[in-house]
This record gives sequence, C-alpha cells and structure tokens, in this order.
Amino acid sequence: MRIIIIGAGEVGYHVAKTLCRDNDVFIIEKDEGVCNRARQLDVQVIQGNGADIKLLKKANIEKSELVVAVTGVDEVNIVACMASKILNDKVKTIARVSNPDYIDRPVSVRQTIGMNAMVCPELSLASEINQILSIPEAINVEDFVGGKIKMMEFKVGDQNLLVGKKLSESNLPECCLMSAIFRGSKLMIPHGDDVIQKDDRVVLVGKPEAVDGTRKLFEETKKNSGKIAVVGGGKVGYYLIKLLDKKDFKLTVIEINKKKCEELAQVLPNVLVINGDGTDISLMKEENIGSMDAVISVTNSDEKNLLCALLAKRLGAKKAIARADRPDYAELFEIVGVDVAISPIQATVNEVLKFTMGIGIESLVPIEGEKGKIIELTAKKGSKILNKKLKDVRFPRGAIVSAIVRNVEVIIPGGNHMILPDDKVVIFTLPSALPAVEDLFS
Repeated sequence: MRIIIIGAGEVGYHVAKTLCRDNDVFIIEKDEGVCNRARQLDVQVIQGNGADIKLLKKANIEKSELVVAVTGVDEVNIVACMASKILNDKVKTIARVSNPDYIDRPVSVRQTIGMNAMVCPELSLASEINQILSIPEAINVEDFVGGKIKMMEFKVGDQNLLVGKKLSESNLPECCLMSAIFRGSKLMIPHGDDVIQKDDRVVLVGKPEAVDGTRKLFEETKKNSGKIAVVGGGKVGYYLIKLLDKKDFKLTVIEINKKKCEELAQVLPNVLVINGDGTDISLMKEENIGSMDAVISVTNSDEKNLLCALLAKRLGAKKAIARADRPDYAELFEIVGVDVAISPIQATVNEVLKFTMGIGIESLVPIEGEKGKIIELTAKKGSKILNKKLKDVRFPRGAIVSAIVRNVEVIIPGGNHMILPDDKVVIFTLPSALPAVEDLFS
C-alpha cells in the first residue's frame, strides 16, 4: 500500500517501522531531528506541517490508500485527516486523539468528519489494564466477537495442579482451548502430548464461561485485599482511576505534581490522592505499598515506571504493572521482574495493521510483545479455506484456529469442523505464519 504517516514521534516512528517492510511509506514531520531519525527507516521523509495541503500533495495523497495522523496535537491530526479526505475521498484515515472532549472509548469511528478511526492510546492502555485487574489471576485478558469469545493468559505457578501434566490430561472445559504456551523465550502451539511446566505462560481461548471456569486452576492461596495503587496521575492514570472507581477497589493515586493532585482530589472524591514520588522508597513504605494487590506505574517516564514497579514487587505487592512507551522495552521490563508491561503505542499500531491487511481483520491483539498475535476476522465468500474440513487444510504450523462463531453458535473446532462464509474466526498465529493465514482467507 501507499501510506502517509503524519508525525514521526514514538508513535509515528513505530508505526512506520512496522509498515515500511511491505509498503510504500511517506512521513511528514515538522522537527528536523525527528526527521533525521525517521530517515534511518526505508521511508521517504518530508519536513513540514502534515495538515498543509501542499505537503500532502507532495506526498502523493491522490494515489495514497491510507493516512495515519499521529502527531502529539489532536487538532493537527483531525485537520490532516479531513484535508486528506477532501483531496482523496477514497483514502482511509486514522487519527490519534487523546482529549476526552473528542473521544470516550479506545477506538471510535467518525466517518462523517473524515476519519475511519480515531484511536486514543492512553484510553486503550487504561482499558487493557482495567481488564487485567478485573481478573487477578490473569496477566492478559481480551474479548473477541462482541464478547462471545474470551482470551486469558495465565502464569503457571510451582503449586499449580497442571505442572507435569500432559495437555491431554489437563481436563480443561470442553468449550476452551489452550492456543499457546510461552516457555522462556520459546513459543509453542501446544499438542496433546506437550507437558505443562512451572513458569509457563498459557493462553486460553473459548466461551467466556468456560475460560472463566479455568481461573480456579491459577488462583493463589493469599486472599486479595482489594487495594490498588496507581503511580502517575496524567491522562493514562486519570482514565484508569475513572474505570477502577466504578468497582469495589480501595484506590490510591501517587502523583508528583501538586497542582495535578489537587485537580484529581476534586474529581475523584473516593480516591486517596498522595503528592509524592513513586520511586521514593520511604514514601512507598509509609503508604504500605507492599500490602497492595496491584501497583500500576503509568507516569510519562519509562525509567520511573520500571523502578516503581520493581520497588513495589520488592516491598511485597502481589502484582506490578508498568507502562512502557517504547514497545521494545516491554519485554525487557518483564524479563527483570515486572509482571505485566504494556505499551500504549501498540494500540495504534494494531489499529493501523487492521487497515493494511486485505482479509477483513476486525480485531488484532499482540501476545507477549510481538511474539504472537490473536486475530479476529470474517470469512469472506471465495476464501480458499471455506467448506473444507480443517484437518484437510494445509494450515501453517505456526497458527491455530482457536474459535469459530457462526451466528450465535460458538464452536471450539476440531479436525472435522469446517469454516463457512460469514463465520467469525479467531486465530492464534506467529508473525511468521500471518502471510500464510492471509493467503488462506483471501
């Protein structure tokens, strides 16, 4: 595809890095230093304002198929998308938007004002953390096909009853499938004879009630206190606290900016707001951070988030979750002891990828950084995979059909099941197997 990316900060750079391998990418960016960094990629760079019609024409907007506006200014992104639609009414547009006056959900469609998608990375991050906290045993939770399919990722502790058992002996509920096992740096598409080991991370997909039924296998003996601390009261922290405040949690916010603390205290009367530094060990001990069920560090500094999360774990907090603005940091955070590290940038990258694949992907979720992906798509008429038993399809080794939704029926497929036109299909795939999956559904 021919793609224009407006803004080459951390979000734009990582979007371009993901897309430039297989697409013709133009970048428009005002800052000269940022332009120079972007030129290290296989892209064409134009310095200037991305909302300038002359520059959009210079980037061949008339022949472009996708515009991704991800500067740090919402209004520039919105105007750039509107201008792009005026110059080329067939171009698809995606705008990064953070102001709650413009957006109230992670992804919103605003076709009438020139945007195929508005993405709020901060709200996406807050929503993902909220889902994880709603199920204490899980380290990742996602819904697919309007909630008809649920995915959960769990870590296998040393006291877990599954340790040492073959997958075929695990007695998982019928409507639930173990789609993947992460063992150290290795990813496995499991088979019946594979043995589950301590510290494995397992991905379960199936009907919500079936996947929920597996939670007791991963429960810890220590009872939850309901206490959660959020370090950082910026946009992500505010969005997250607003979501958590609707539930029965005892919430504490630690924010270093005094004025922001006063603002938070006014709008969040049920939340304890503390003015302080989340990396201050004396403060963390004084506030009994070690007694928390979870400590979530979402400041604007990756380094502070890492230090705060590790300090919380050292003091005894059950779970430490950290924001990592640079996606390549997320895996490093988890290697050194953070339970869950999430990048807000990834939400924007995933939304863009949906528009660049020709198989009608409706949802795309990365697992364990970029090691695996779960995709939801609709099987189109004429696809190669239709009307064949799955055991007769040459499906790539690095992918597995985890679930099929046919009207209201949810199917956890075996070898004799077939995919029919208009089925919603949920697939776990390695990045290397994705082109083969695309080919089967094209």
